[in-house]
Amino acid sequence: MNQQNKTDLLEIFIILAMFLLIVVIYVPVAIWEDEEYYKKESRYRMQNLYDVESFYSRIIGEYNPSYLEALSVVNAVRDSTIADSLYFGEQILNMNNREYVVDVAESYGFEYDTTFGVKSFRKDTILDTILQIIVYAEALGRNDTSFIQKKELFNYLDLPDFIGVLNEEPIERVQAIEYYKTYIPDSLNNYCPLTSKPFVVDISEDNENLTVSSPIKEPIIKRHYLLFAFKAANHGVIKGGRKSWN
Repeated sequence: MNQQNKTDLLEIFIILAMFLLIVVIYVPVAIWEDEEYYKKESRYRMQNLYDVESFYSRIIGEYNPSYLEALSVVNAVRDSTIADSLYFGEQILNMNNREYVVDVAESYGFEYDTTFGVKSFRKDTILDTILQIIVYAEALGRNDTSFIQKKELFNYLDLPDFIGVLNEEPIERVQAIEYYKTYIPDSLNNYCPLTSKPFVVDISEDNENLTVSSPIKEPIIKRHYLLFAFKAANHGVIKGGRKSWN
């Protein structure tokens, strides 16, 4: 073998070594990310399923072994509370040729949105007015000044120590606003994202306790590039409101 052939073989070896190094570094990371995604998504769906059943139990009085039916009722009641602000207390819900007697709390809409919605924050620029007011301070034995928002002025007008407004100044301020992005649970929450099988729902005989668990019975192993493997075990269970992964 001449020197040129040796050089060519060395270059090929270097390229293969670099490729193997990239595979060894990045493939396991990608597999771990997939494992984490399916675990989080599975548990997220189980939680949504459990919450839907809990809402159904609150308005009907019992759990429903059919998640899809419970989902339809829970979402329909939410739509009704949006359409009619007086839709609370005992109501008759007609849906799919069936009549449901539901007991709706006044806070149902708020609880629904905060349970299923995604908590988020935004920054808003707010136009405000600051007042400098004069009040008599007994502790000091003299008049004193303080700054308040204009909307708070009515709290001071009837106070015997209030003297008057000294100055008024408009300002702009940035405020962090907490809100919930709307999410409407759907039929997708009934299925494990990895196996596409329905989650296992178990209701006690007295209809007092609900258990939602992963359908994965045996660990799932998928080989990648012969050297690596995607592994997923049972993603947990929610029993009586308690999550096994907490």
